[in-house]
Amino acid sequence: MRLLLVSGSTRQSSTNNAALATIRELAPPGSSATLYGGLSALPAFNPDDDHDPVPAAVATLREQIGLADAVLFSTPEYAGTLPGSFKNLLDWTVGSEVVSGKPVAWINVAAPGRGHGALATLALVLGYIDARVLDGACIDLPLARDTIVSGIVSTLPERDALARWWITMLEQLEKRG
Repeated sequence: MRLLLVSGSTRQSSTNNAALATIRELAPPGSSATLYGGLSALPAFNPDDDHDPVPAAVATLREQIGLADAVLFSTPEYAGTLPGSFKNLLDWTVGSEVVSGKPVAWINVAAPGRGHGALATLALVLGYIDARVLDGACIDLPLARDTIVSGIVSTLPERDALARWWITMLEQLEKRG
């Protein structure tokens, strides 16, 4: 299974990026995970530019999504919703059918009770683009900054939860066929 990991954070040292980097590190045999790294390179969405040829950064985004069997999102919340740069990324997927029917999930690493405004907006946008949300693989796993060492989740309980996430994701994909 090929998984694309998409962070909604442009901060290199974010807990969202660390969670996804750890998911990549914990990929089981037969599965691979690729971190999408082009969030900051995407131009501001303009429907007038959403035609072939699309900007190179947009083409790369769509190609990576297209090659993936599933996508995992992790995003911070700003002002009660998605960060603008991440919403911009999602906007670039609306004009194509690259996400339509694609299995997707999210991981919320915000403190307990936080991040749900962003997730509600993410769910709304994923509905518009006809993504296939695997609810059973969507998790809340609060991560404190002190659980991160060198960009990877280092604490055993959280690493175990992320390893179990892989099992759940693969089961969800098998169940949904």
